[in-house]
Amino acid sequence: MSKQWLNVGKIVNTHGIRGELRIYPNTDFPEVRFAPGNKLMMLNEETGASQEVEIQTSRLQKNMYVVRFKGFGNINEVEKYKGWELRVSKDEAVELEEDEYYFHEIIGCEVITDEGKSLGVIKEILTPGANDVWVVKPAKGKDILIPYIHDVVQEINIDDKKIIVQIMEGLLE
Repeated sequence: MSKQWLNVGKIVNTHGIRGELRIYPNTDFPEVRFAPGNKLMMLNEETGASQEVEIQTSRLQKNMYVVRFKGFGNINEVEKYKGWELRVSKDEAVELEEDEYYFHEIIGCEVITDEGKSLGVIKEILTPGANDVWVVKPAKGKDILIPYIHDVVQEINIDDKKIIVQIMEGLLE
């Protein structure tokens, strides 16, 4: 029986010399995922190598988490993990309210205007502040940024991987 995994972050660099790592969070719940005592699976997508780790310390610094895993005390022990993904088992997914979605459910959805025009597929979700912003990759041309707000997002159908949006004036310029 194979477990399904959710990607919650990526190790982007080391931090200092005491074995801390800078992690780019890719989760709706970074304060839960990177809390001390939590266990994560580190995965190297190129080689398939993986290792379970437990968070010893964690702090938010400039949109990144600086994390130290138990059992690692210096930069030489953690440097090889740069670029590795951090995952949790799908069984550990945080329960959501109605009309709330996980990043992994939204990424990969096709975005269609209320007039039936396909804008492209969501490739990334940015969390700059008041509301999330979906980055849509069109068939050609520059990425389109769609704010995740009620006035714009009309319907989300996770099963069909389709999202209907109403484009406000000036949004696509």
